[in-house]
This record gives sequence, C-alpha cells and structure tokens, in this order.
Amino acid sequence: MNILITGSSGLIGTAISSKLRKDGHTVFPLLRNQKKGPHYYIQEKNHVHLDSSTSLDAVINLAGSNISQKRWNQKIKLDILESRTKTTQALCLALAELPKKPQILLSASAIGYYGTHPTETFSEFSSAGDDFLAKVAVEWEKSTAMAEEVGIRTCHLRFGLVLSPDGGLIKNLLLPFRLGTVGIIGSGTQMISWISLVDAVNIMTRLLGESSFSGPINLVSNQPCSNRELVKVLSSAISRPALPQIPSGIVKFMFGEMADAALLPSSQVISERVKDLGLDLKHKTLKKCLSQIMQTQIN
Repeated sequence: MNILITGSSGLIGTAISSKLRKDGHTVFPLLRNQKKGPHYYIQEKNHVHLDSSTSLDAVINLAGSNISQKRWNQKIKLDILESRTKTTQALCLALAELPKKPQILLSASAIGYYGTHPTETFSEFSSAGDDFLAKVAVEWEKSTAMAEEVGIRTCHLRFGLVLSPDGGLIKNLLLPFRLGTVGIIGSGTQMISWISLVDAVNIMTRLLGESSFSGPINLVSNQPCSNRELVKVLSSAISRPALPQIPSGIVKFMFGEMADAALLPSSQVISERVKDLGLDLKHKTLKKCLSQIMQTQIN
C-alpha cells in the first residue's frame, strides 16, 4: 500500500512509519512548509498539495501541536485547536479532490473527547464532554467531514496516554539519566487511561485492513491506573526512587489552566470496539507494560 502520514516525525508517527515500512508498505510523509516531495502542506496558506500521479491507498493523520509543551494562554489554546482542525480540513479537502481517492483515513483524536469525571467510566458510546479539550476533540473529528462525504472510510483514533520511553508522559516523568521518577502529582488518585506505543501501532495497523470498521475507537489498555500507581510501577521498573509528592497547589502554580484540564482530573476510559478487531493487546497491565518497555532503557 501507498500510505501518506502527517505528523510522521512525532512519537506515534515515527513508530507507525517504521512498522509499515517493515511490513512492505511505501510511506510518504506530508512535508511541512517545504515543496521537496510529492505531498506537502503550506501552513501560511493552509493548503495541502497531493501529487495525483502517486496513488494513495491510505492516509494516517497525526498532525497537531503538543498540548503540554507550553503554559496555556489564549494564543496557545488557539494553536492547540487550529493545529488540529485547520490541517485536517486542508488535508481532507485535498483528499476529496483527488481523482482516485484513498480507501481509508485514520485521523487522530483523543480521549479528551469525553471530558473528565472523578468516578464515571467512558467508552466509544459515551457523549462528548464540555471542557476545552473535549471541544477541541469534537471539532478535530468534525474536520474530517469532507473526506467522509466522498466515501473515504474514516476512523477517529481517540488516543489515551501513549506510554513509551522515547517520548510523551514517560519521558517527562523520568529524571535525567534515569536517576529517579517525578513524584506523585496532586492527590495521586486521579485516574489515567493509557496504552503502550506498541499496542497503539498494532491497532492502527489492523484498522488499515478492516474494510467494515469506521468511526471512533479508543486506543487504551482497558486498565486505567491512578497517578500514584503509575509513579510506583515506573520507579520499580527503572529500580530508582520517586521524588516527594507534588501538592496540587504547586502543580496549578506551575502549569496554570493545563493543570486543571489535564494533570489533576480523572479520566477513566475503556474501549468497547477494540474487541471487534480481534486483536490481543500485548500490554494489558501497567506492570507488564512498563517492565517490558523500560527493560532496555535502564542500563
């Protein structure tokens, strides 16, 4: 298959690109602000150029700025929204105009779609939340409308926290040179819905071949854990101690609005649709996940 990937240099994009190439597929990155390949995106014009002479069988859209890279303000929040919606809209317009359209679009979203709740558990059949990240996810998914209208099978990948030592949450929790683990954040009771990078990639790969599957799917392990458990298991996996607990007040002072939106509240999400893929997750428990993925990183 010829597969176009946006966000191909990110944690997930790099992993899925490598997997697909190993499986014998041809992967095309969507280049950003440079016209050096057949497919590129010019941000200033919000225009995606796709070379119609290169037939695309599938597209994986992973574009979007990191929500935790900077302290939020109105400008950063606008960038979080528009880096997802505008790029996706431009991509889907370009796909809709192709004479030969790809069979499938896998488009990133997030479990932030459901909002947060201290006790409720969400699945693909739950309604959307009403906080900022929920509204971002809703608009992000709406941005694929033009692709869906021309018959491109579209799956919305609602990612939980993707665990890998190479980036994301795990990398941020590890002290330099693996000297220890960042301490419990806030009360430590807030629930986290996670998935290993390996399992996320395997789900995405399986979706490419499932011709009857469309719509949302939660990429989570179905084993949410507390922040306290995550820190404890990670410290054990690297055989290093954790720092003292970080009080909620300090977390809010350090991260502002992002603390109340993403760091301190609970998000318990499961997937009721992964079973439809007939796929057995490799990392079903946090202990197995972290012990395996950190195994080669400790020494």
